[in-house]
Amino acid sequence: MTEELFRDDSYLKNCEATVVAVQDNAVILDKTVFYPNSGGQPGDIGVLTMASGEKIEIVDTQKSPEGILHITEEGASLPSVGETVQGEIDWDRRHRLMRMHTCMHLLCSVVPMGVTGGSIRDGSARLDFDAPDPLDKTEITQQLNQLIEENHPVETSWITDEELEKEPELVRTMSVQPPRGSGRVRLVNVKQVDLQPCGGTHVRSTSEIGKVLVKKIEKKGKHNRRINVVFAD
Repeated sequence: MTEELFRDDSYLKNCEATVVAVQDNAVILDKTVFYPNSGGQPGDIGVLTMASGEKIEIVDTQKSPEGILHITEEGASLPSVGETVQGEIDWDRRHRLMRMHTCMHLLCSVVPMGVTGGSIRDGSARLDFDAPDPLDKTEITQQLNQLIEENHPVETSWITDEELEKEPELVRTMSVQPPRGSGRVRLVNVKQVDLQPCGGTHVRSTSEIGKVLVKKIEKKGKHNRRINVVFAD
């Protein structure tokens, strides 16, 4: 399995790694800074630089049972197993995803209802809530930006599977459960705002998110409201 360096430090932009397998147009490394598509957050893109200096474009990152797949374009030259490469993510894109992912944690605090779905994109995101009544987008926008301006620290920690079982209220998502089986679960703590299991990448404090705007709220069912958020700039 690939060592996931981004779990403990979302700000790592590059690393040296060894190729452990090549599958079709994908490369598996012994360790990586590339976040794989999961939890509603898209996989990272970037480049791998081979020992020869040749650069390989990584167009997506996905999970697999064998490790994290660094997906290249069809027909790209691929490194050999055992070769040392330098991996570097598209940091500007990743940072925007980190900002928006953290914002979704704030949204969970502002709308204290069960989450039925969601996705994060470059510059926008949405969460679906088990909410039967209409929601006010102006009020939610104001509350989000207040939490952002208050500059709450964002920290991560780990608890055991057994500890999570004793605190089921930590899990906000109704349709997707946090991964269990490895013995521990990662928590993201927006201090004094939100605490829940999450494996995604996040900024260190809420002020780093920047000003946001609730673009629209859609009714997706009798008990489902979809809140769409974008960066105000």
